[in-house]
Amino acid sequence: MEWIDAATAAERLGVKPATLYAYVSRGVLKRRHSEDRRSLFDAAEIEQLARRGRPRGQPPELVIESGITALGLDRPYYRGRDALTLARTAAFETVAEWLWTGDPDVFASDHAARSRVRGPEMSGSGARDPETSDGRVRDSEASTGAAWGWARDPETSQVAIAAQRGLPEGLPLLDRLQVITTVLGAADSLRYQLDPASVVATGRRLISGLVDALPALQPPGGESIAERLWSRLCPRPATPALLAALRAALVLLADHELAASTLAARVAASARADPYAVVLTGLGVLGGPLHGGASHAAERLLAEVTEPGQAPRAITDRVRRGERIPGFGHSVYKNGDARGGLLLDLVKQAAPDHERVAVVQAVLAEVRRRRLPEQNVDFALATLAGVAGMVPGSGEAIFAVARTAGWLAHAMEEYAKGSLLRLRASYVGPAIR
Repeated sequence: MEWIDAATAAERLGVKPATLYAYVSRGVLKRRHSEDRRSLFDAAEIEQLARRGRPRGQPPELVIESGITALGLDRPYYRGRDALTLARTAAFETVAEWLWTGDPDVFASDHAARSRVRGPEMSGSGARDPETSDGRVRDSEASTGAAWGWARDPETSQVAIAAQRGLPEGLPLLDRLQVITTVLGAADSLRYQLDPASVVATGRRLISGLVDALPALQPPGGESIAERLWSRLCPRPATPALLAALRAALVLLADHELAASTLAARVAASARADPYAVVLTGLGVLGGPLHGGASHAAERLLAEVTEPGQAPRAITDRVRRGERIPGFGHSVYKNGDARGGLLLDLVKQAAPDHERVAVVQAVLAEVRRRRLPEQNVDFALATLAGVAGMVPGSGEAIFAVARTAGWLAHAMEEYAKGSLLRLRASYVGPAIR
């Protein structure tokens, strides 16, 4: 069998590389990865497709050129960098800046900021986060928030907090985030500045405001976005390891190419909608059960299984009803979502003896016994929420805060293009008279 690289395959088909990878995601083409992670294609399969032409029964696919995220075999790459590596080594704020600017100096600044927080004796690899005298965690790995200009803005946050006073108790966190975004936008006189530097500054204010305006369950343990978000989702102080898992989740979920919410956000940005309107568009799509809402469904599944022996019945009931098992399977990663694997490992390492970990293991064992699809990042996110004791819907909130960084990165690409994204319908209605 002869294998050819992506450039050669795209040239033979007469398509752009983005279209080639779209064929892969739709199952039209297969690929494998070389030792240096390059995509390789079966030359015979490419030749067959070239002779056959566009796959029949498939409408033309919208292909958008983007330099932000590439989807690999089991993980995303942010501007060429492995998202799993970034989840282990970088602060969420740093990754957001990388998505927005593509400036490699952000990583040097991240290291310098962490060194200042830790001190020389803690700046080596593998150093653990210290705890304060009251047991709260100072997340030194992620304490770059203030250094980046992600500091709290109490005045703006209070406006968004006040706007929520009339909302019913128990309102989903995702709904609160939509209200907060609307209020923050209305209060920002710079919202219509669409040059790159202004959008980056807006992104910092917006993500900080989204976190700080959520109802506080305890005083924040530090300045990073991860620390501040923890205090909004969990009434208990964070352990260093669980806080590291939350930070990793934010990084892993920061972007995922043209997911449904991101495509919607890009369309809004192409119409020159301001960054707050772009994020509102993304939030409106994110809550769907086939997108960010999947983590909430996975939370409910795990909450239903109160002890490991109940896992078979919970899975059986869903299979009998013809329902999808929430948190399992992925439309892109057919052989497993490495993001979910990493996050799940971090949670299990953080609390190996936790009763919820035993439940998670039982659910995984039952799903595998039935040869159902592998778990994905939504299941791992639900596991984090359950083990940490977070309030219901926390997975969706983590997803939304994280993906705001990606939506704004894609918006900046559309602002730079200056042209309207116009999809076309394939008309199948009554004959035109």
